[in-house]
Amino acid sequence: MVKLTAELIEQAAQYTNAVRDRELDLRGYKIPVIENLGATLDQFDAIDFSDNEIRKLDGFPLLRRLKTLLMNNNRICRIGENLEQALPSLTELILTNNNIAELGELDPLSTIKSLTYLSVLRNPVTNKKHYRLYLIHKVPQVRVLDFQKVKLKERQEAEKMFKGKRGAQLAKDIARRAKTFNPGAGLPADKKKTGPSPGDVEAIKAAIANATTLAEVERLKGLLQAGQIPGRERKPGPSEDGEEEMEEDTVPNGS
Repeated sequence: MVKLTAELIEQAAQYTNAVRDRELDLRGYKIPVIENLGATLDQFDAIDFSDNEIRKLDGFPLLRRLKTLLMNNNRICRIGENLEQALPSLTELILTNNNIAELGELDPLSTIKSLTYLSVLRNPVTNKKHYRLYLIHKVPQVRVLDFQKVKLKERQEAEKMFKGKRGAQLAKDIARRAKTFNPGAGLPADKKKTGPSPGDVEAIKAAIANATTLAEVERLKGLLQAGQIPGRERKPGPSEDGEEEMEEDTVPNGS
């Protein structure tokens, strides 16, 4: 493992990405802890921490400029409190393929009011009952969850499920279970991966070539990691399209 030092930050690749954001590339160093990011001098819109050994999402100094955090393929099982104080502009958080196992562990995200784009794909927590509705209830500012737009119907279902005394008690019970969770216990074994066919490769190339935003690129990554081929994922029916149009004009209420 490699300690995240000011020297490493200075030596790491820095560039303007496809959406013209300044990005710091800290992929693949096997970094175990987020620290010393004050050395960035808050000069980046995006930081890529993918493919490291980070267990807890915390340790950030005040970074007013940072909008995007890519945390794919780490070992994250906890999220620090009060992240909004250090990252007031964070809009996109990609936590694909980590070890978050309990719904309550995602509660700290509720205070990041700028967060609109979130992925928790390939975490054990996604197998929990009511996972998506719970997140929509706790983090209503998110508009795209796991690379799928949050529908108006889902917001209504989440509001109904967690309203009143019974709903509040259900949410409290979920959070309580998270506090007794033993990180790393009972995590599922990695599934055997199979390579794409030649036709799939062409579909992947075409989709990436046509991507125009960083969010679209990350959506493609998420689909591939979930075993889906871009262009072949489930398409919404007419009724769902209508919900999307309604959602465009809907501003979710805070919890």
